[in-house]
Amino acid sequence: MKRGFTILAVVTALLLSIALYAALVIAPTEQTMGNVQRIFYYHVPSAWTAFLLFFLNFVASVQFLVRRTASGPRIANGIAIGTALIVTIGAFFVRLPEGLRPSAIATTAIAVAAIYLLVGRSFSREGLDMFALTTAEVGVVFCTVVLVTGPIWARPVWGIWWTWDLRLTLTLVLWLIYVSYLLLRRFSTSGQTPLLAAVLAVFGALDIPLVYFSIWFFRTQHPSPVIGGGGSLDPRMGRVLLLNWAAFLCLAWLVGWTRYRLEVAERAVQEAEAMQSLMEGAR
Repeated sequence: MKRGFTILAVVTALLLSIALYAALVIAPTEQTMGNVQRIFYYHVPSAWTAFLLFFLNFVASVQFLVRRTASGPRIANGIAIGTALIVTIGAFFVRLPEGLRPSAIATTAIAVAAIYLLVGRSFSREGLDMFALTTAEVGVVFCTVVLVTGPIWARPVWGIWWTWDLRLTLTLVLWLIYVSYLLLRRFSTSGQTPLLAAVLAVFGALDIPLVYFSIWFFRTQHPSPVIGGGGSLDPRMGRVLLLNWAAFLCLAWLVGWTRYRLEVAERAVQEAEAMQSLMEGAR
């Protein structure tokens, strides 16, 4: 365990260093915006990482809820697989917005179902609760980076720090929902707190596709997508973008791993203290 953590820490440090050099030196300068566009290599990977973490929080929360009954996991697994099949097939028969490819929709549906099943197999019910808390905390950090770097980028390009654009507003709402989730977990003393938090997480996750697809279905101030069929991106910029995302994913994994281990230790201490109190009260 310690060796794996050390290896991940070294790989993360190397990737972050290489990605920083690539973003500042190797990537070409954008013709219209100039060097300020280089914040793109931090803004976009942070958003992708936050979305992934919030999605994992959603999956863990759903798994936590369905395990309240013995038959719940089996029914939920069947629904996940069936939904993935329906979406995969339907993607090739439904007219999609320009830039969205049926193969991308189908691949995403299959990946979502696979991740759902994998998370369910990897954690106990209590482990799911801790995993949900961890992904929410780390996800809020990356979403905060998105909300900070966005205005820094917007100021020289748009001439304003903020506008109540649909995508920007939905991203802020997403951040507020998960901050509320963390406040609930931190300050609520009810025994039903994990259950209430899981319900809130499922509700909050509904905002993720709204944020992502807002610029596909609506005309907004936010730039149109430059990848995934929605535009064009210099191949060198694309490689640097993916390199930075890989670095951010490793960083999220490293921080999440650390936070999960800390949560496990905290709960073990709380359980030991509760047991000690019971033993002292029985004397």
